Amino acid sequence: MLALVIDTSSAAVTAGVVDCAVDTAQGGPRVLSEQVIVNARGHGERLAPLIRQALAEAGAGMIDLTAVIAGVGPGPFTGLRVGLVTAAAISDARGIPAYDVCSLDAIAAGTVEPRRLLVATDARRREVYWARYVAGRRVGEPAVAKPADLPGEAEELADAMVGAGARLYADLLRLPLLDDVDHDYPAVRGLGLLAADRVRSGAPTEPLTPLYLRRPDAVEPVASKTVSQ
Repeated sequence: MLALVIDTSSAAVTAGVVDCAVDTAQGGPRVLSEQVIVNARGHGERLAPLIRQALAEAGAGMIDLTAVIAGVGPGPFTGLRVGLVTAAAISDARGIPAYDVCSLDAIAAGTVEPRRLLVATDARRREVYWARYVAGRRVGEPAVAKPADLPGEAEELADAMVGAGARLYADLLRLPLLDDVDHDYPAVRGLGLLAADRVRSGAPTEPLTPLYLRRPDAVEPVASKTVSQ
């Protein structure tokens, strides 16, 4: 039961293949391949080649896929849209289900987290996308905020933190940082782990609804310019 895994919710462009029929000793599906490039402006150019590389590394083709798993953010508008459109197109073309995973949840799932964990990714504009977890379960909905404006004192939210945003704003958040750069971005294992049960059970396909949390930077002009003769 092979699933293609895609995430473009952050500066990392990620593609991989997991075998959801096999549980590893650590729990979750077996990761057959993982391709990652950190390039905040290269999602559109990098994703398709990474998918081809991930399939080749796994010794599989599109015809072998049972499902598509996609990180739905939160993330910036342009990059996130690239991954979700690609995942939806593959799901439709192959006639296989697509399953969504909150990208922050995937980071948390990939860590050996303390009892209370803050996950924060870089939202640009000097902001972070964040959520907190107690005993591995998310508390509340993901949000976007300036690091200094997180509700209450950061020390009261969690015992430790992880993610590229947590690393970038460590001086403002003032929590112990899980010092592993492999957890800065959503990884194939975490994404696969959170969707494996749905793949194995043959659950119905899901709409890949992006978690933008704010409006895109681009806006329509309010008025057209007058051109003189």
